Amino acid sequence: MEKQFLDYVLVPLGLLLMVSYHIWLLHQILKHPNRTIVGFNAINRRLWVRAMMEDSSKNGVLAVQTLRNNIMASTLLASTAIMLSSLIAVLMTGSGNRSIGLIFGDKSEFGFSMKFFFILVCFLLAFLFNVQSIRYYSHASMLINVPFKKMATNFLDNTVYVGTTVNRGSYFWSLGLRAFYFSFPLFLWIFGPIPMFLCCIVLVFLLYFLDVTFDYGWGRGSAASPEEEEKDEEAN
Repeated sequence: MEKQFLDYVLVPLGLLLMVSYHIWLLHQILKHPNRTIVGFNAINRRLWVRAMMEDSSKNGVLAVQTLRNNIMASTLLASTAIMLSSLIAVLMTGSGNRSIGLIFGDKSEFGFSMKFFFILVCFLLAFLFNVQSIRYYSHASMLINVPFKKMATNFLDNTVYVGTTVNRGSYFWSLGLRAFYFSFPLFLWIFGPIPMFLCCIVLVFLLYFLDVTFDYGWGRGSAASPEEEEKDEEAN
């Protein structure tokens, strides 16, 4: 019973730590996008789309090749996710002795089934997110070469729409990658709640250094907007 108590305490604490970090990250992306990698890249992708569409006759091949590379990356993750989902499904339905060298934690058959089920959900979500990413990138690869300047529509409005489409593809790709990240502590949960909790702590620290722009936001010790930073650079 004491060993099962660790599952009831450490596992929710580890998941709460991961979810709390991503809630904080989402707040930073929405309120201070220049402080995060996701927000900073989203701003630059919009600028890239506009540059590609301003002269689509010259940049058309480059734009399509770039989007195709992104489609290939999403396809690779989607294929990996569905393959791992199939493997986990086989392990869930398989029988045999599952008492892997657990130090602490629940060793019951139901406990193992729950652990495999949550891992399976992570990989299925990763597959769905990456499929959506492929969908948006495929739409953008066609829209980015439409000669908007020769049409009677507003060019800026169209570049904003295509930039939003490209960003949505990138957001879904990032969500699919996050689902893979969440699968690491869930996989270690098979060996007990203590490895799972320690993995959550290490993963949050690693993700923080991957998600924060030290060169433009926190690292410069400034919460100023990009316009204010431009004025400061001009003054200097």
